[in-house]
Amino acid sequence: MFIFKNALISITRNKGRNILIGIIIMVIAAASTITLAINNTASDLINSYQSAYDKELTITFNRENMTKDFDFSKREKLDDMKEKFNNISSYTASDVEKFAESDYVESYYYTYDVSLNGHNIEKATSEKMSEEGDSDIPSFPGGGGGMSRSFGDSSYDFTLNGYSSLEAMSEFIEGTYEMVEISDDAWEKAFDGNYAFINEELASYNNLKLGDTFKLEDEDGNTYKFTIIGIYKENESGNAGPMNLFSNSANTIITNAAALTAITKANSNVKGSINPTFIIYDYNDKDAIQAEFYKKGLDENYVVETNEETANAGLSSIKNVQAFATTFLIITLVIGGIVLFVINMINIRERKYEIGVLRTIGISKPKLTMQFVAELLIVGFVALMIGAGIGAVMSKDVSNSLLASEINSSKESSDKIKGNFGGPGGFNPMENGGPMGKISGKGKPTVQAYESIDAVVNISVLLELLGIGLTLILISSLAAMISIQRFTPLTILKERS
Repeated sequence: MFIFKNALISITRNKGRNILIGIIIMVIAAASTITLAINNTASDLINSYQSAYDKELTITFNRENMTKDFDFSKREKLDDMKEKFNNISSYTASDVEKFAESDYVESYYYTYDVSLNGHNIEKATSEKMSEEGDSDIPSFPGGGGGMSRSFGDSSYDFTLNGYSSLEAMSEFIEGTYEMVEISDDAWEKAFDGNYAFINEELASYNNLKLGDTFKLEDEDGNTYKFTIIGIYKENESGNAGPMNLFSNSANTIITNAAALTAITKANSNVKGSINPTFIIYDYNDKDAIQAEFYKKGLDENYVVETNEETANAGLSSIKNVQAFATTFLIITLVIGGIVLFVINMINIRERKYEIGVLRTIGISKPKLTMQFVAELLIVGFVALMIGAGIGAVMSKDVSNSLLASEINSSKESSDKIKGNFGGPGGFNPMENGGPMGKISGKGKPTVQAYESIDAVVNISVLLELLGIGLTLILISSLAAMISIQRFTPLTILKERS
């Protein structure tokens, strides 16, 4: 109690010096609060980006392994290469299910693609329109039946893309495709039964609308009936090339994987191509997963790839901000610590006579040291609270300004995905508990503005600030500790006289 009382008396007696110390600590506290808030904001944004990307693993063809040691200049070797290529064993839906049973795999989805001909529906092509004598339609060579996927067979009229789930519909998530019309119960039917979404160009070409049916057929003449539950458009139709009247997806029909699997099972002559995506727990498991897939029958001309590089691509600028904030904090603390230490050295020299008198009347060195430390703690604590308050008020605006572009981008991406799936005025699968609610957005992070100060400057920041403040005070107190231990009362009083 004696120490605390003397410390308060000394603080009030030396107002100017203690106000100066308090201002320095207050500025350091405010700067540290803002810096810590920026650091936490950057961490939240990094976590948001990382959670927006599922850890995806896909199976790709290993061209490098296939073509190594092969001399393309020798024409006689081309047949050997073709035979080698044809002998690569493909994997089926049942193989994918077997791969997905791995302990490294959290979940999976896939696309299943089949090529069929039209039965009572015609392929969208500019050639037929020209033959009918429509002078308004130019005759472009090659037609417009381009496939949306590279493995489509151009000898067939249509490519059917079958999705196993909403997560697999990457073209809609990324905005390549967008619904223009959709039935109210589309997402209840989309993944079970012979239901289809067709391109608006194909619908217009065949005068089809929602609820209409059409038939496709395989080479053996078997027919398959589909009901239209949605009409979409392609937003990147320019990829079709300048000589095509129709977009690449004009003759691409979207349905579900179950419907196409049933077709290939009913007729083994109909071949399908499956493209799975596995959601894994850890990118570091990539090699172990590949080895396990090989053991389960995957041809060694395939390799597995992850989206780790893509997931981390957007984080460099955020990490740079975080690194800058950390560097600024360190510099602030180093400079602040040095300034406080020097001020306390000067303070001790000015109070040498006071120290000599207190030591002469019997105050021990430990008690005297504790009094000086108590003075700094009292002044420092008050300055820390004021500085933290100033920093907290400023941190909200500073953090939100850093997030402004990300907040706008997040909202625009979310709205765009809703529109891509829902169509204008149609059922929105992202709302009202719809099935789209579980989709993270494929790299579109959900970023929210900070609505309150405590969301930016939380308990963690305050504890870090308190630790920083106490550390600075103790470091600056070293001047008092060293000087008091070194001074002798008789020497001090003699120098005074």
